[in-house]
Amino acid sequence: MWAALGINLLMLLATAVGGILTHSLALLAEAGHLLSDVGAVAIGLVVARLALIAPTPARTFGLKRSEVVGALVNGIALVVVALLIFIQAISRLSDPGDVAGAGVLVLGLLSLAGNLAATLILASGARSDINLEGVLRHSAGDALSALGVVVAGVVVLGTGWDTIDPLVSILISFLIAAGSWRLLKEPFDVLMEAAPGDIDVRRVGETMASDADVVEIHDLHVWTVTSGFPALSAHLVVKAGADRDLVRARIEEVLHDQFGVQHTTLQVVEEGRTDALISVEDMRTRGDEGN
Repeated sequence: MWAALGINLLMLLATAVGGILTHSLALLAEAGHLLSDVGAVAIGLVVARLALIAPTPARTFGLKRSEVVGALVNGIALVVVALLIFIQAISRLSDPGDVAGAGVLVLGLLSLAGNLAATLILASGARSDINLEGVLRHSAGDALSALGVVVAGVVVLGTGWDTIDPLVSILISFLIAAGSWRLLKEPFDVLMEAAPGDIDVRRVGETMASDADVVEIHDLHVWTVTSGFPALSAHLVVKAGADRDLVRARIEEVLHDQFGVQHTTLQVVEEGRTDALISVEDMRTRGDEGN
């Protein structure tokens, strides 16, 4: 992310100055997107550091969810940038101005090369980290918008049709907005304690219930603390006389190996409790109905 920050700062300066000198809204739109990228990388670096802070009695998971909050802030920033570019582009459709095609083309190619370099650097990181993924999507969106700037420069240079500049800016705004969807949905799901998208909670329950000593399961919850950190809690009722510690260890191993759940809280009691909500037979019946 430090490498991406340096590249984006250089490109921001070049495209902002170039957009003013060439009267190109597409270049200024690219500069606006780059500005959001610089902010995204800065947020990403800060929250990555916060996520390393050790847990305390008041915050038993530390500040791990700062990565999720950072991704959400980046998603909102992308939507705002897209909206501002779209409004400005619409206002310039009737009077696009005299765009310097050669300058737009040169700066567009420079921006495209820089964005591709930054995107490739970021893509080599851990894609499961939603904080890094947010920064990567900013950079990939910039590469696409830079490609649009190159197209605008070619058209203006070849035909003199200046209206292509605001039209490309509108396209850039839609690309930016589309790239923000995951950055809004996934952090929101995490903050709302939704089950991870790659974990089938019904299958988790059925797998736990398939243990020979498990009689009933209830209060099964699966959620995400932060990206790559799923957690699970459940109450298990086991057969009378069963070794509860052995059952717990066995199920925790299955949850880790089959579903990647690293943090589990299992309350295991012997048969005879009356507050169980889901029996093994109920789960099997529901599974048969689903099939």
